[in-house]
Amino acid sequence: MKHLYLVLFFFVCTVGFSQSSQAGGDIDGFKLYPNPVPHGKVFIETTKNAPKKILIFDVLGTQVLQTTILGRELNLSNLDKGVYILRVFEHNKVATRKLIIK
Repeated sequence: MKHLYLVLFFFVCTVGFSQSSQAGGDIDGFKLYPNPVPHGKVFIETTKNAPKKILIFDVLGTQVLQTTILGRELNLSNLDKGVYILRVFEHNKVATRKLIIK
C-alpha cells in the first residue's frame, strides 16, 4: 500500500511541476551534470549563465535546500544519498529535473 502512495505522489509531483514549468518556459540551454552526483558537486549551465535560484525537494515534497548561485557549481555535500527534485529559476524561466545523489 505504501508503494501505491509513493507512485501516486510521484505522479502528482510530475504533473504539478510540468504544468508550472511550462508557464514561464524551460530555461534555454539548460544542462545539469553529473547526474547522478558522485562527489557532492553538480554543475548547472544555461545559455545566459545568469544568477539562478535553486530549490531542492526530497521525495516527500519537503524543501531541503534553497540557495542562489552566481556561477555554475552547486555544492550538495550536505544532502544525504537519495532521489530529489531540483527546480532552477533564472529570470522568468523555470527548469525542473530529477536529481540523484550517490
